[in-house]
Amino acid sequence: MSDLRKYLRQDNTPVTAVQLDLEIESFTYCKWGGIQTASTGDWLVNNDGDVYTVARGSFEHSYRNVSPGVYVKSAPIWARRAGAAGKMPTKEGETQYEAGDMLVFNDVDEEDGYAMSSKTFDKLYRPAE
Repeated sequence: MSDLRKYLRQDNTPVTAVQLDLEIESFTYCKWGGIQTASTGDWLVNNDGDVYTVARGSFEHSYRNVSPGVYVKSAPIWARRAGAAGKMPTKEGETQYEAGDMLVFNDVDEEDGYAMSSKTFDKLYRPAE
């Protein structure tokens, strides 16, 4: 879409994360207005107190280890503002969003997406130069 813009993660916004390297089939939890599912190899992330899981492939594509248990999102993202409330399928489940929230994608083809409030987005991301 024409209003999709490229962004980079702000400096000094690392996350703590641990890989779910356990022999589990999966587990589910409620977050973002939907049921989320995590499986062996996915990552449990603490993003400044917001705790969630990230699918293994998405995490490995997007994050870089800077010290034990500390990661920075080094890959760019593409995002646009939601014009109306809705639901977005994610690799982990589904996310509900409101008009004005940001629809965020780990690739320009909008295949790996999620949503977040514009307040959180502005705290974490800056336009790519």
